[in-house]
Amino acid sequence: MKLPGKSRYKRVLLKLSGEVLQNRETRLSIDPHTVRTVAKRIQAARAMGVQIAVVIGGGNIFRGGVGQALGIDRNTGDYMGMLATVINALALQDALEKSGVATRVQTAIEMKEIAEPFIRRRALRHLEKGRVVIFGGGTGNPYFTTDSAAALRASEIGAAALLKATKVDGVYSDDPAQNPKARRYRSLTFQQALTSRLKVMDSAAFSLCMENNIPIIVFDFFKTGNIERVLAGQPVGTLVKNI
Repeated sequence: MKLPGKSRYKRVLLKLSGEVLQNRETRLSIDPHTVRTVAKRIQAARAMGVQIAVVIGGGNIFRGGVGQALGIDRNTGDYMGMLATVINALALQDALEKSGVATRVQTAIEMKEIAEPFIRRRALRHLEKGRVVIFGGGTGNPYFTTDSAAALRASEIGAAALLKATKVDGVYSDDPAQNPKARRYRSLTFQQALTSRLKVMDSAAFSLCMENNIPIIVFDFFKTGNIERVLAGQPVGTLVKNI
């Protein structure tokens, strides 16, 4: 099947969970083959002429909630999770650059020996030069998820859309694994999602996208060609937007 050749968006932010880098069978936190596959898909999307920024989670390495269950202070656990996102960002940067894609990592927590600090104007300049920019370290503050970091960075860089890459093919009325009658939405307004209490993103991230009129597209990242179809404006996954 011939895939689309040009993106309808000038600039997007791709939100990836840390679990996308994990090998589900061996439980290896960062699987080299999986990371290369993710990089190849980002490379294919970049070839459509779109400027791409990425926010990646750290749940494959450490989750703040797990830390709390182990008796670790919430603030400390959240900072540990932020460091995990930086590890993932570096792994993805390595794979992208080995694929020939110029990439920069910027972090919310300064660690100048391994990445640039987040500077909005510098990030925009990288994007304009065709580089993929990966934002690590979340927002730099505890009590905020990487969903919130994605919505914040998307707002700051003026992204035309936030692409939430998941393992399912959109937003459902209920958990499709538990309820076979759950229906998938092709499109939703932010207000409909709020009224129906659909878990698209966490509430802080969702509100930020709604306020800044940034549509969210929830789609199955693992289906070959899906990200290209999303960028071309084809009806893939679920589109959440203002009226």
